Amino acid sequence: MDTGFRPLDGVSVIEMTHMIMGPSCGQFLAFLGADVIKIEPPEGDKTRALTGMGRGFFPTFNRGKRSVTLDLKAPEGRAALDRLLTGADVFVENFRDVSLTKMGYAPDALRAKHPRLIVASCKGFLHGPYENRTAMDEVVQMMTGLAHMTGPTGRPLRIGSSANDIMGGLFGAFAVLAALLERRDTGEGRALRVGLFENCLLLVAQHMVQFDIEGREAPPMPEREFSWPIYDIFETKEGRQIFLGAVTEGQWAVLCRILGLNALLDDPELQSRMDQINQRDRTVPIFAATVRTRGFDELCEACEAAGIPFAPIRRPAEMYDDPHVLRPGGLSQSNLPEGGTFRAPVLPFEVDGGNPAPAALDVPGAGADTDAILKALGLSPTEIAAASGRAKEAAS
Repeated sequence: MDTGFRPLDGVSVIEMTHMIMGPSCGQFLAFLGADVIKIEPPEGDKTRALTGMGRGFFPTFNRGKRSVTLDLKAPEGRAALDRLLTGADVFVENFRDVSLTKMGYAPDALRAKHPRLIVASCKGFLHGPYENRTAMDEVVQMMTGLAHMTGPTGRPLRIGSSANDIMGGLFGAFAVLAALLERRDTGEGRALRVGLFENCLLLVAQHMVQFDIEGREAPPMPEREFSWPIYDIFETKEGRQIFLGAVTEGQWAVLCRILGLNALLDDPELQSRMDQINQRDRTVPIFAATVRTRGFDELCEACEAAGIPFAPIRRPAEMYDDPHVLRPGGLSQSNLPEGGTFRAPVLPFEVDGGNPAPAALDVPGAGADTDAILKALGLSPTEIAAASGRAKEAAS
């Protein structure tokens, strides 16, 4: 159910980004009702052409936007962007500082020209010793220790999605919302900068704080010291994997009863939570052997009925068969510019019991809205051709 939740209706966003962090920032604003105009080079955003694991980047993070192609190497293209920015509320970018300055679009220069404009810069690092380094999601995961905590000792491993980029884009949108609220009172914009490195640092903060308090480093997650009696992956009799958790004495007792392990309930060495944690080397193999005698579906039903934390171990592709994912509003269908459709999640919250995302979340073709948007600014067909780079292409 579409609730019509459009708190950013009437907010104009000009987005000049590529890959994931910047585009996700713009998309979150579009999900909330903003009119997001994506600026692409005449040949289109290079992210459109990615294959393999990058195939989903552009369609996933550019839904619900409009696309304008501009040749920013030409004065006509830069003049058109300036006219777009004159009427815009927000400018989202993720270019290197030096490149943006050369083009004349550094945040200070933009705000001097457009005092009400909120400039959201999605960067690798905030200002400091690393501010001019090139960063990618994997780079900062290695730098901050997130990769160290994800893989076993000596085998740092990036997490299995672009979660850091996406979270960076979310913080960019979060900062934009705050600046829009402030501008209601001040009438002034802000220059915002979001750092991918600092975002990743926040993700490992719990491990940093543990060391700062105790002077002791946490081992990587595959080797972590458990704070719960059962928090493990097991195999059922069909060979299917299932995660089971029992983090309190009550859950321990319930899980033991589900599995018929009543002897553990009477064991004098397993009467407290700490006893159960300290005896994991002895008890986890007992649980594993018992789970291997149980059917997967039957065990899932018993755990759900009893309120025991459990999860089947699944692949992302299997989410298209998950009944909760397929509930009304769980996925939004989008049209691809080259034809075809795909389904993808939207914002992970409800408003008045319904999905807050706009109904239309199609992916724009490169430059699909150039003529309409630039014509609305008063540009002639000849000026539009020059600004978009089409005149140069025709001449060549």
